[in-house]
Amino acid sequence: MQGTTLSRWTLAYFAAAVIFLLAAETMMTLGFGYPAAALRAPQTLILVHCVTIGWLSLLMCGALFQFVPVLVAGPIYSNSLPLPALVLILAGFAALTAGFLQLAGHLPATQPWFLAASVLLGGGFVLVLWTLGRTLAAAWPLNLPARFVAIGLCSVAATVTYGIVFALGFGGYADAPILVGIRSRGVPLHVIAGLGGWLTFTAIGVSHRLLAMFMLSPELDGASTRWTFYLGTLALAIVIIAGTAAVAVGAGLDPVLLIAGVAGLATLSLYARDAMRLYRKRVRPVIELNSRMAGIALAHLGAVTLLTIVCAAFGLLERYAGALVFLVCFGWLSGLGLAKLYKIVAFVTWLECYGPVLGKTRTPRVQDLVIEPRAIRWFWLYFAAVDAATLCLLAGAPLVFRAAAAAMLVASAGIALELVRTRRLVNVEAALRLPAGTRQPRLLFALVAS
Repeated sequence: MQGTTLSRWTLAYFAAAVIFLLAAETMMTLGFGYPAAALRAPQTLILVHCVTIGWLSLLMCGALFQFVPVLVAGPIYSNSLPLPALVLILAGFAALTAGFLQLAGHLPATQPWFLAASVLLGGGFVLVLWTLGRTLAAAWPLNLPARFVAIGLCSVAATVTYGIVFALGFGGYADAPILVGIRSRGVPLHVIAGLGGWLTFTAIGVSHRLLAMFMLSPELDGASTRWTFYLGTLALAIVIIAGTAAVAVGAGLDPVLLIAGVAGLATLSLYARDAMRLYRKRVRPVIELNSRMAGIALAHLGAVTLLTIVCAAFGLLERYAGALVFLVCFGWLSGLGLAKLYKIVAFVTWLECYGPVLGKTRTPRVQDLVIEPRAIRWFWLYFAAVDAATLCLLAGAPLVFRAAAAAMLVASAGIALELVRTRRLVNVEAALRLPAGTRQPRLLFALVAS
């Protein structure tokens, strides 16, 4: 467990991601974007991309830079490329925000912000894909969790491609008939490829390994896990390939989404079965905070799946689309992300600081870096606020929604403070904090042995 097992810039991704989460929750608290504005209003588009690019995608990229080498039992392709990738993504998001402000009439329509956003975001994600793709390619043939990640990377490539088409269209650069078709009717494909493929399918694959590792459960590689992969891949292929072809030629999307939805429902059912098996077969007698909160996030995934089925059955999907996407982003993906972030920051900090002297001197445990009884209050507040906010969206109560968003902001800030305390070793007793041969970890990057 030497420094070479660490990703140098994972913590910088995490820090940027948390800042975006707090920014998004601040926007919702102040009434910026949905539900105060329409779903496709420029203000809502800024809010949505602050969550999906700034928070969730940066969080996922940072986690993958750290854990893809763990999944494949090999080194990361490059510990240097993640930094320019992060800079490009941040610059691209700034340009995209400026473009949306142009659409809203707050900036003059003289600068090519959407073109700049396409180049910068495309370049940033290409570097992410190159780094992770080369890491996976070096470990071919891939084990099952790594195959989930590979499909997730294909999904983010599709998501970014759709996004570039939309951005170029907003900027007046994409007037070819096939691109006009994708722009006018391809938003569901963009959303499903991003939230369903890149974020959820990748999270499924990584969580199989992380839940097993952190709860000391036997790793799953049986028929149900393989069929989770096969059916999920099929669903995403139908959406991305058949869906793109359908919108390009002007055909209806409903049959594509129905078939993909059935395969996706089967995927989630099998994943739920596997997750419950991991919890039941754990060796660790007491479930740590991160795994308990991951279970709550999984319950939210089940809830949003059930709500989606009910809305589809009664023809209410369009009416409640905003509430459903909100619950996916904050109940499922953000809930799981915050839970695992709480553990990963402690694990990476412990590995960086105490791994080199393990067995040579007395060191604290990973759990000694955190204080769970204090942190759990923030997690319960977060999930309660998310549920209240979702009910407000379903009931059409935007003012009460802002109060719930404020509670989410307070809870997320509390969790963020816990992460900083963990990174600074504040919770470790003084006698064990920095034994001989160790040094204080940096807040935004890990010291990696060359």
